[in-house]
Amino acid sequence: MIQIAVAPLERLVAETFRRAGCPEDEASRIAYYLVKANLTGHDSHGVIRVPRYLEWLQQGRVHAGRRAALELDAPSIAIVDGRHGFGQTIGPEACAIGCRKAKESGIALVAIRRSGHLGRIGDFAELAIEQGLVSLHFVNAYNSVLVAPFGSRERRFSTNPICIGVPTGDDRPFVLDFATSLVAEGKCLVAHQGGKPIPSDALVGPDGRLTGDTSVLYGPSDDGGYPDPRRGPGAMRAFGEHKGSGLALACELLAGALGGSGINADPDGPFHNGMLSFYVDPAAMGRSEDAFLADVRRFLAWIRDAAPIDPEAGVLVPGDKERMTAAERRARGIPLSPDSWGAILGAARKAGIAPAEIDAILG
Repeated sequence: MIQIAVAPLERLVAETFRRAGCPEDEASRIAYYLVKANLTGHDSHGVIRVPRYLEWLQQGRVHAGRRAALELDAPSIAIVDGRHGFGQTIGPEACAIGCRKAKESGIALVAIRRSGHLGRIGDFAELAIEQGLVSLHFVNAYNSVLVAPFGSRERRFSTNPICIGVPTGDDRPFVLDFATSLVAEGKCLVAHQGGKPIPSDALVGPDGRLTGDTSVLYGPSDDGGYPDPRRGPGAMRAFGEHKGSGLALACELLAGALGGSGINADPDGPFHNGMLSFYVDPAAMGRSEDAFLADVRRFLAWIRDAAPIDPEAGVLVPGDKERMTAAERRARGIPLSPDSWGAILGAARKAGIAPAEIDAILG
């Protein structure tokens, strides 16, 4: 693996998207959130996405500079049309709307439709936490069918993440963020490009056999194109057998059907993310902020204090591992496979950054 320092990597990604046509603030925002995903250990949603995002931009599947448009603006409900803009713009804008409404009304429900790839959903929980709010997020991906339901070998769902964020009043908030597939598609991509392998039962082939061979998802790797999960003959699997499959289905029903992002039973249009989010102000529950946060901290401390199986690893709660990974990677750099790093450099050159300029940006 190659270790790339955080600041130069963020500069290169930002300049790549600026050269590709994104406004300055959007290019910086995309770079910030992609690198942040790597920092927290969510490499599947990090800079490995740069070549794919650029490909989508060139194909017109996502559009630079588009802002969120309000389709419905009620006291505690909002419907946001992302208009196929970058998720790193649409997501934070929709989250700001939800936080404002929750502060005003106690609770808010926000549906995002037609957004570009939203990236790491934990980012939105963390934005809500900064406002002292609890949040819950359900995500679906329209026209991106990758995951087989429990008992099947045929694709029906996307990776459909769920995220829950709870403030703690300190620098260790609770952030639970997971794909309902056994692994995120981006982790399959990391493995396909020579990174960390995926579990041997993460995928299912067209014959029904479980496998960790990513060609089942991407098809042949020698066709010269950037890996596309639509090409393979097999499918990803939900985590936890019927339980993960049920949660994936819930995401489709909540973000897709209730939120209006669209269901994958009859896709007719380009890929987009939908997200249905709930934002709650604890003060609306009739409890003082101090009492709520004291209960949260006391319970999390009790969990962390449970006798560990491995004394060196200890007992972690959601968010702990991401914070430890971020501290380590800020010090040592972000690890990327040679294939992934080569694809990122290739994307930068394709966007019009000369090799000498890349060297100067990276220092």
